Amino acid sequence: MTKGNSTKITDELYAYMLAHNPPLDAVQRELVETTYARLPDHAGMQSAEEQAPILAFLVRLVNARHVVEVGTFTGFSALAMAQALPADGKLIACDVSEEWTAYGKEAWAKAGVADRIELRIAPALDTLRAMPAEPHIDFAYLDADKDNYIAYWEELVPRLRPGGLIAADNVLFHGRVVDPGATGAPAAIRAFNEHVVADERMDSVLLSVADGLTLSRRR
Repeated sequence: MTKGNSTKITDELYAYMLAHNPPLDAVQRELVETTYARLPDHAGMQSAEEQAPILAFLVRLVNARHVVEVGTFTGFSALAMAQALPADGKLIACDVSEEWTAYGKEAWAKAGVADRIELRIAPALDTLRAMPAEPHIDFAYLDADKDNYIAYWEELVPRLRPGGLIAADNVLFHGRVVDPGATGAPAAIRAFNEHVVADERMDSVLLSVADGLTLSRRR
């Protein structure tokens, strides 16, 4: 077997990687810093810095106009994706917290993309099930409660247009997915990963980006 993990991501190498990716703009940087300053106990829920340019790249790659985000937190990832949308694009952001998403709403307005984002405060499954059943979603980002990943997936896939993408975050769950005795969220992610691999509607790859990112394309 050829091993591809011989390059260890040190702090120095991580900084080098960030320096050779598109930098965060002023609004994105301010939102990251605000999240860590005001919500230090929850800031780990924020998508990694390198994921903002990745998500923007993917939105542009598929010429997305209809984007769905499941799990918005303080709005960093939604900001990056909305900035990559065309002026007539729309991102539906699903979350249950008015408090956390308020930071995002402020940042979206500062960046001039608030009109591209429709925030829906409700259980995400309710929001997804209320959407049109026909394939219309170009891109979806899944980063909410891990116990419901499979349920979210099953609502998103039928609504994804052919060639559309789903990006699912935290699919390595801090390395705990390799534990066959895992319980709770790691066990839910293990089950989700197996579900994705077996789904013949989708072509999927699991990447070691941040805490693990699976990209899946509708056939």
